[in-house]
Amino acid sequence: MWRKSASAYLLTATVLAGLLVPVARSQQMSNLDRGRVLEMLDNLSKDVRKHYYDPEFHGLDWEARVAEAKNRIKKETSLGMALAYVAWALDGLNDSHTFFLPPSRPIRHDYGFQTAMIGDKCYVTRVRPGSDAEAKGLRPGDEVVAVEAYRPTRQILWKIDYRFRVLRPQPDLQLALRDPAGHERQVVVTAKIVELKRLTDVTGQSADFWDVIRGMESDEHLMRIRLTSLGDELLVAKLPVFFFGQEEVDGLIDKARKHQALILDLRENPGGAVETLKYLLGGIFENEVKIADRVGRKERKPETAKSRGRSIFTGKVIVLVDSRSASASELFARMVQLEKRGSVIGDRSEGSVMEAKRYSYRLGADTVVFYGASITESDLIMTDGKSLEHNGVTPDELFLPSAADLASGRDPVLAHAAGLVGVKLTPEDAGKMFPFEWPKE
Repeated sequence: MWRKSASAYLLTATVLAGLLVPVARSQQMSNLDRGRVLEMLDNLSKDVRKHYYDPEFHGLDWEARVAEAKNRIKKETSLGMALAYVAWALDGLNDSHTFFLPPSRPIRHDYGFQTAMIGDKCYVTRVRPGSDAEAKGLRPGDEVVAVEAYRPTRQILWKIDYRFRVLRPQPDLQLALRDPAGHERQVVVTAKIVELKRLTDVTGQSADFWDVIRGMESDEHLMRIRLTSLGDELLVAKLPVFFFGQEEVDGLIDKARKHQALILDLRENPGGAVETLKYLLGGIFENEVKIADRVGRKERKPETAKSRGRSIFTGKVIVLVDSRSASASELFARMVQLEKRGSVIGDRSEGSVMEAKRYSYRLGADTVVFYGASITESDLIMTDGKSLEHNGVTPDELFLPSAADLASGRDPVLAHAAGLVGVKLTPEDAGKMFPFEWPKE
C-alpha cells in the first residue's frame, strides 16, 4: 500500500541486520542466559504455531524461520542481540499485532520527544520541556530525515520506535533533522534514564503499593475523554484510546445529543477494547450494524454493534484520523464511511487492524524473568470484503498540518472540520483546545 524508494526497500528487506538487531554488543551473555532466550523462543513459537489465525503463516516457512533464529542465538555472545532474534522470528509474519514483549528493565527511559508520519514524511511533533532534546534544539515541525542510519517511512517507523524505545533502548540517539526553513543538521539526543526498584512490594499499605495506585490514577487521567462545546452547534470529543465503559460512552453520547454536530478526534488513538468500539458505534446508529467478520483459524464469526435505540446521536458526525490512528479507531472511522454516517478527515491511518491476544510467560524459580507476546488470532474483514491491515483508512478529505503548523502549535485539521459544520474556529484556537499532557517522569 505504501510507496517505496529503493533505499526504503533495502532497509525493509535487511531489517534483520539493522532495526531488530541491536548494534551494541556490550552486554555479554552467559550460557544460562542463552538457554533462557532459547526457551523464550520455544514458548513463543509453540503458541504461534497453535494460535496464529493463519495456519499457513502467509506462506512463511515458520519452522525454518524459528530454526534460523535458534542458530543465530546459539552463535551470539550478546544478550541484547539474542533477544532481538526472538523479535526477528515474529517479525517475519509481517503482522501488526504479532510481536515479542521482551523482559522489562528496571529503568524508565525517555528520549524526550515524539514523532509521527504526516503524509510521507516523519516530523517531530512534541518535545518534552526540560529534556535534553529541547536543550539540543529539537522543535515540533522538524523533519526527521534519519534516526541513526535509518530513514523513517510509513513502513518502518514502528520498527524504529520498537527497536530504540522497547527492544533495545540506548543512552544516545543520533538524528538527522531538517527544519521548516529547509536547513539540515545533526543532533545527538541523550535520553533521561531513571533507575527503578528491582523488587516492588505491593502488599498491604506499603509505599510501593501506593506508588502503583498513583501511577494507575495518572494513566487513567491521561486516557480520559476530553470534551469542548462550541455553542449548540458543535461538540468536540478527544478520545485518546478505546478503553471506556458503557457508562462513559453513554455520557458522551448524551452530551452530543444537545448539539447539532459531533467531531470525534481519534488522531493518535491506538485503539483498545472491542466493547468500547461497539458502545460508540451503538451511540450513532439507529439499527444494529455489522462491523466485520472475525476470521480465525477455525471459524468466521460476525462482530456487530447494537444500537442505543432512541437515545442515539442523530446529528452530523465528523471523524479525525492520522497516521497514529490504529486498530479500533480505524474500524470506527471506516464504519462511518461504509455506512455513510459521516465524513472522515485527516491523514491515512496506520493500517494496524487485527484481533490479538496477549500471552504472558515466566522463567526461573529464585530469580523470575517475565516476558510475553502478542499473537493475532483473527483477521477482521469488513462489509466491503476488505481488511484494513496494511491498508488503513483513506480519509474522505486528505487534510494535513504543515511543518509550520506543528512549529506554531496550530491545528488546521480541527479548524477545517469545525468550519464544515458552520462553526468558525481558527487553527490557533483549535491548537489550544486539548493541550498535550506528558506522562510524569
